[in-house]
Amino acid sequence: MFKISGNFFLIAFAIMIFSGLSSAQISPGDLTKAHANLEGMSNCTKCHVLGEQINNSKCLDCHKEIGQLVNHGGGYHSTSDVKGKDCWSCHSEHHGRNFRIINFDPDNFDHSKTDFILTGKHEKTKCRDCHRSKFVKDGELKKRSKTYLGLSSECIACHEDSHQGTLGNDCNSCHNTEAFNPAKKFNHSQTAYKLTDAHIKVECIGCHKIEKKNGKDFQLFKPVEFGTCTSCHKDVHLGKFGKDCTTCHSISSFKNINRQSFDHDKTIYSLIGMHKSVQCNECHKESITAKLKHEFCFDCHSDFHKGQFTGEGKIEDCSSCHNEAGFIPSLYTIDKHNKIEFQLTGSHLAVSCQGCHKKTELWEFKLVETRCVDCHENIHGNELSEKFLPKNDCTSCHSTERWSAIVFEHDSTDFKLLGKHIYVSCRKCHYVENINKANEHKFVSLSKDCVTCHKDVHFGQFSSEENSCFTCHSFNDWKPVKFDHNKTKFTLDGGHKNIDCSRCHKTVKEIGNIFVKYKLEDFKCAACH
Repeated sequence: MFKISGNFFLIAFAIMIFSGLSSAQISPGDLTKAHANLEGMSNCTKCHVLGEQINNSKCLDCHKEIGQLVNHGGGYHSTSDVKGKDCWSCHSEHHGRNFRIINFDPDNFDHSKTDFILTGKHEKTKCRDCHRSKFVKDGELKKRSKTYLGLSSECIACHEDSHQGTLGNDCNSCHNTEAFNPAKKFNHSQTAYKLTDAHIKVECIGCHKIEKKNGKDFQLFKPVEFGTCTSCHKDVHLGKFGKDCTTCHSISSFKNINRQSFDHDKTIYSLIGMHKSVQCNECHKESITAKLKHEFCFDCHSDFHKGQFTGEGKIEDCSSCHNEAGFIPSLYTIDKHNKIEFQLTGSHLAVSCQGCHKKTELWEFKLVETRCVDCHENIHGNELSEKFLPKNDCTSCHSTERWSAIVFEHDSTDFKLLGKHIYVSCRKCHYVENINKANEHKFVSLSKDCVTCHKDVHFGQFSSEENSCFTCHSFNDWKPVKFDHNKTKFTLDGGHKNIDCSRCHKTVKEIGNIFVKYKLEDFKCAACH
C-alpha cells in the first residue's frame, strides 16, 4: 500500500466538504477483490491510521492467523526474508480489482523457510496434496478454498495412524520421511524387551501379529506379553520339563541344548564320543521324548557300505571297524587285513585305504580281484609277451617293496648282457622319451642292433655288413680291439705297419657330417704318396 500522511486526510476532508466530491474520486485506485468490501471513505481507517503511515498492526488485526505465527516466531513471516518489513511492501493495494496482491509461486517456493522442512518423499509431494482444507484444524481457515496456513507439523495431521494411538504421536521416533516401511529409526534395544541372539533374526510379524481392530488390519506392537518363553513359543514338551525353558535351551538357538542342565546319562542310552556333539533333533526328529532304537549303529545311521557287510541273515555291525570317537580312522588294523586272502606287504603298508577301496564314489571292500592290474595300470601294454607277464602277473619282475626295484633275468631273453652292458640301467635301453606322445618302455619292439642305442659315428660306412660293430668292437671296450687290418682289402706290411692310422684315414666332412674316412676306394700308391 502507499504511505499516506495525516495531512493528506485533512486535505481530503476539506475537499469533500467544499467541493462535494465522492469518495471514489479521492481514492488512489480500486481495491483488490479480496478487500473490495473495504471500499468507501468510511472504511479508510480500517486499514489506515490518520496522521501516520500504514501500520502492520492494522493488517494483523484482520489477518489474525499471520499475527499468531509472528507472535510465536513461527511461519514464513517470521523468517529473515520478511521480519521487520511493512506488509504493504509485498502486498500493495489500490491497483485494481484484478491485481495479484499475493504474488506467491508455489512451484518455486523454498519450503525450508517455513517451520516444516521438506525431506525424503515429502520433496516429491505436490503442494495441494498436503495443503488441503481437510487437514486444517482452524475453523475459519478451513472455510477458505485456497490457503497454505493452518497445517500442523505432526505426522498424524496428514497421515492415518495405523497404530491407532497405541504408540503415541511421535512418529519420528521410529520412521523417517524416506519410507514408512521399514521403520529405520526404530531400535528394539530401547524397548522393555531387548532382542538378543536368535531373536534378532526373527521377522517382526513373528511376534507382532496382525489382527482386526476397529474394522481395520492392525499390527499389535504394544502391549505384548514377554514374561515367559511360552508367551510366544509353544511348549512342545507339554509341561513335562517345567515352565523355565532356559534350563535346557538358550536364546541363541532352540536346538542348542544346555547340556550342563540336561544329563543324558540318566537315560537308557549314554552319550559318548562324537555323540556328545550331535544336536538333539538329529536323533529325536519327531519328539524329544519318543523312545528310539539304538541296538545297532544303522538304527540311526544309514548303511554307508550298501550291504557289503550284511547278508545270509548275519549282521556285521559298524562297531567292528568304527566307534563313537569318529568314523575315521577305522579300527580295522593291518593285522586283521593280513588274516584275509590279500595280505599287505612292502609298499602296500603305506597305501591309504582309499587307494584300493575307494576308486569311485562308493567304498568297496568285498573285492574279488587281487591281481596287480586290478589296481595298477599295465604301462607296458603289448611290449611284454605272455612269457614275461604270465596272466598279467607283475611279480615276475616287480615286488611290493618298491616298484622301481626290478628282479629280472635278462639271459632268458634273446639278448644276453655282456661286458659293460651288465652295468647299464634298464631305462638306458628300454625307456623312450617321446615329444608328441606319452613316454613308454620298449621291450618286444626293441631291436638288438647296436645302432638302436648307440650313435653310428661312422655314418653308414659299414652299414652293408651284418653285425658290423662286432667286427671291430666288443662289449668290454669301445676301442676297436677286434679289428684286423690284414682282413681288409689292404694288408699292412713293410713300412705301413708302423704308420699312424690318421695318415691314411683322414677326417672329412660330407653332407654336413664330420667323421673319419675308413672306407677308402683308391688303394694306389699315388693316392697317398
